[in-house]
Amino acid sequence: MTILQAIFLGLVQGVTEFIPVSSTAHLVFAARLVNLYGGADKTLQAEQTTATIAVIQLGTLLAVLIYFSRDIINILRAFISDHLAILSARNEPVRPKLSKDAWLGWLVIIGSLPVGTIGLVLKKQIEGPFTKNLWVIATMMIVVAILLLIAELVGKRDHAMDQLGVGDALAVGFAQVLALMPGSSRSGSTIMGGLFAGQTRETAARFSFLLSIPAIAASGLLELKEAVHKLPPGSYGALAVATVVSGIVGYASIWFLLRYLRTHSTGVFIGYRVIVGALILVALATGYISGNI
Repeated sequence: MTILQAIFLGLVQGVTEFIPVSSTAHLVFAARLVNLYGGADKTLQAEQTTATIAVIQLGTLLAVLIYFSRDIINILRAFISDHLAILSARNEPVRPKLSKDAWLGWLVIIGSLPVGTIGLVLKKQIEGPFTKNLWVIATMMIVVAILLLIAELVGKRDHAMDQLGVGDALAVGFAQVLALMPGSSRSGSTIMGGLFAGQTRETAARFSFLLSIPAIAASGLLELKEAVHKLPPGSYGALAVATVVSGIVGYASIWFLLRYLRTHSTGVFIGYRVIVGALILVALATGYISGNI
């Protein structure tokens, strides 16, 4: 991977990771466009592309950590202090209750369990050529767009962050499992799950971003270990550049989306997903592009 390829992939990742349009779909296309790891056989190329995408996502993880640093510190502080207080008062007739921040920490943990469990079970399939197939990517772009549209139409949008419960965490957590399918979009799937659960658009987005921390960290760190063995020698410097670029651009994407969803629906993203997905399907059907990486 060259520096120019790295900058290009970092830009694509940073722009699309948090916007509900599927970063994986755009990165797979971007990797094709620049012929990333074109000299390898198909299986190895797919594995190298998966590893590269996962590691670049660590840049956007850093963006989330910085943007929500105050929230994260409050959650961690409350989670530790509240549980220590409960343990120290275990023999008392009345035990302290969890604060809203500590409870939010539990909701992030609960919401992360589905994708963590299923992701480990399907690890080999996720790394393989199937998840780089454009037929799958285009189909899932359209499917999630339709589900997101339905969520916009039927969602009550009356749950704020301080009103979230276990049902919200499970709804968003299981929706995040869809993101294991390329083209679904982790942010698109989780925002969709939040809207179905009755969350406001901004709340759905904020909880989606917090829920992305364990998912992106686990995926990126796991692939970082394997990338050392899979990626060609000399590609680590370029990979670092791509990761930094994705972090900077990702921070701007978070800022944009949260402000946008305060006064707008996800309609523009739904339309974009349908149009791009349909164009890819037409290109595949006419033989203009091939389905496999």
